[in-house]
Amino acid sequence: MSRTRAVLWDMDGTLIDSEEFHWLAWKQTMADEGVAITRDEFLASFGQRNDSILPRWLGSVATPEAIERIGNAKEERYRAFVREHGMSPLPGAAGWLRRLHGEGWRQAIASAAPRDNIEVILEALGASDLFQAIVAAEDVHKGKPDPEVFLTAASKLGVAPKRCIVVEDAAAGIEGARRAGMRSIGVGRNEKSLAADLIVKTLDLLSPNSFELLLLGDEETVAADMHDRST
Repeated sequence: MSRTRAVLWDMDGTLIDSEEFHWLAWKQTMADEGVAITRDEFLASFGQRNDSILPRWLGSVATPEAIERIGNAKEERYRAFVREHGMSPLPGAAGWLRRLHGEGWRQAIASAAPRDNIEVILEALGASDLFQAIVAAEDVHKGKPDPEVFLTAASKLGVAPKRCIVVEDAAAGIEGARRAGMRSIGVGRNEKSLAADLIVKTLDLLSPNSFELLLLGDEETVAADMHDRST
């Protein structure tokens, strides 16, 4: 049996906390269009593709041309924020990326973000060399919870879905992993609402062998190890 294995990472809210930069970029870009959006409206859309978000905010003027123009303006503004202010990884993220790389796991970004955004973030984190594939918004036709993004990433890595673990902070991403036939780790402040195989508030709380045991289907041992570490 092949020992090839992979971790497919969501980016926003999983590897980084980019919420504030996305909020400011959307707020300012929509204001330029004469449309005021609230923080709650933004949060309800967070992690979705721009072509899903903008029709709700623009209404009848949401032509394909307008969606592309406004979406591009927002993303350019977001990348400018990252370049100016930098971006730090969430707790445990950098350590796990390097540990898994060192242990021979293949790694991919599987995100709804545009490719340019992903590349800017990986450059800011100094992590570009840790990934063998990137699957971005441009590479798929359907957003999460459709499994396309994860299946595409697995295919690019040459790893069977059953040998992949998805790390996600959103319910749609966890559902996409399930539909793809992959194991999942749910992470973040809303982790208890995620129907993942393993849930954790921050990645630094995972035990050292969490990924290996999860791939073997031994969630109980992983959970026990995490409990012992926290007591």
